[in-house]
Order: sequence, then structure tokens, then C-alpha cells
Amino acid sequence: MDIKTKYNTKQKQEILNFLESKGPGHFTVADLDMYFKTKGIKVGTTTIYRQLDKLISEGVVKKYNIDETSSACYEYIGQSDANGCQQMFHLKCEKCGKIIHLECHEVTLFEEHIAEHHGFKVDPMRTVFYGICKDCAAL
Repeated sequence: MDIKTKYNTKQKQEILNFLESKGPGHFTVADLDMYFKTKGIKVGTTTIYRQLDKLISEGVVKKYNIDETSSACYEYIGQSDANGCQQMFHLKCEKCGKIIHLECHEVTLFEEHIAEHHGFKVDPMRTVFYGICKDCAAL
């Protein structure tokens, strides 16, 4: 584990284990809660939020509020990428609620087009495209 944080509790260490095993992508507090339950580890929701807040302040995790109706989602950025998502555009499945980081050069071209031809600066931190993910579409 290459994360050097100020102080690690057992719960914080377990969260870091989850993040490192999960790899890139987004997760929610519910995902962490389910992880702890399947491992038989008792950690309260308040503790999860508190530890995530610490990891956010340490620059290890980034928090996103996609919209007013969804729970916040988080992204593990570790020490390798202090900025997290560079582009910040996301896709949200309207069936399962999955959040997908959109890494696509074409969306950057779209953003530039909007600025140049319509005089409007898009805020990528608040831009989410809604639809159905490939897993839900296959059902």
C-alpha cells in the first residue's frame, strides 16, 4: 500500500483495501457498506462518511454530487493522480444508477464547439449524460 496518510484506523485501512482492490471507477457509501457486510466487518455508516471525508481532505478520494436526487459518489485517485477525473464528464444509468467516468476525446471537441460557436462555457464538474448502460440494455 503506497498511500501515506496521517493516521490509519482499522476502518480507514479497510476502506483503503476496498479502494485498492476495486481499482478505478466510482463507488458509493452503499458499495462500501455492502463490502463490509460481505466481509463480516462491523462499520457504521457515520464512520464510513467520516473516513471518506478524511480521505478527501488528504487528496486520496474525490467526491462527486451528480444530481440532487442521487447519493454522492466517490472516486479513488490515490497519489498517482491528485486531480482525479481530468475531464469530469460522467454517464449515469437511469435503470441501475451506475456512474461511469467518460474518457472520450470527442466530448472535449463538443465542449470546445459549444464555447466557440455558442458562446457558452460548459461546467464539466456538473455535466452528466443520462441514459441506459450496456449491462441494463442487455437485459
